[in-house]
Amino acid sequence: MLRSSLNSSFLSSRALLRSAAGQVRTRQYSSEQTRDTAKEAATDTFSEGTADGKSSKDNSESPETTGISAAPDANATKLQELEKSLAEMKDKYIRQVAEYRNLQTRTVRDVAGAKDFAIQKFAKDLIDSVDNLERALETVPPESREDKSKNADLVSLYGGLKMTESILLKTLERHGLKKFTGMGEKFNPNLHEVLYEAPIPDKEPGTIMQVQSTGYTLNGRTIRAAKVGVVKGADN
Repeated sequence: MLRSSLNSSFLSSRALLRSAAGQVRTRQYSSEQTRDTAKEAATDTFSEGTADGKSSKDNSESPETTGISAAPDANATKLQELEKSLAEMKDKYIRQVAEYRNLQTRTVRDVAGAKDFAIQKFAKDLIDSVDNLERALETVPPESREDKSKNADLVSLYGGLKMTESILLKTLERHGLKKFTGMGEKFNPNLHEVLYEAPIPDKEPGTIMQVQSTGYTLNGRTIRAAKVGVVKGADN
């Protein structure tokens, strides 16, 4: 009985030891499997993270980076175009202002010229009348111009014509028409027309020695040159 009881106790203890050892092995296996699974998961996570990081880096460097780098270039190009357009507009503005000012100057000059020389044709016609009046006065001999005892009527007529000539010339001068001869002065090609030349020992060459036709200026412009005779030089 005692032996049976000991055997039973031994068998029970052995069974308990086996059961405990099996549980320990099971737990150890589970722990190792859990560690392996965790390692694999960590490895996969690291790999995925690396891949995702590289992919995201590539993605960030492709369209977005290209867009950011391209934006300054586009802005610089647009700025250059705007500066060029502004320079062209400024140049056109300066040219238009200069052209407008030139037009103003020409307009003022043309208006002044039209005002000053509007009577030029009329003045030339009056000059012919003045010439005829001068010729009429020259026909009266100098000795008969003041001797009233012999030619009272002629002297009165001459005096009246002379007064008319004086008034007419003063009226013409008020409107810018002036008479000139240049007698005794140096020849001026802008005022005189040479009809002939003759040597005179006591006169300087180029000096006007005779006036055959008086000249006239209208507001400083010669509208008829005086026709003159000029002293000829010794070497001519």
